[in-house]
Amino acid sequence: MKLDILSPEEAIFSGEVDAVSLPGISGRFQLLNHHAAIISALGKGEIVYITKDGKAELKCKINGGVVEMLNNKVVVLID
Repeated sequence: MKLDILSPEEAIFSGEVDAVSLPGISGRFQLLNHHAAIISALGKGEIVYITKDGKAELKCKINGGVVEMLNNKVVVLID
């Protein structure tokens, strides 16, 4: 699936991933390929995503934001 992590200043990440784990305001949750459409608020924490080849686990600390998943594309807007 395609993941874009965007801040007001810059694009943090854009690429294909196998999974992404996010800090929701009520707890962590994970999005995988072909997940149902979702929009959710994010709390303070860490985004963890695994690259498409499964070889790299990357992390990004955030203070909050919003995530949308639609048609196998995840867009995360962070503070």
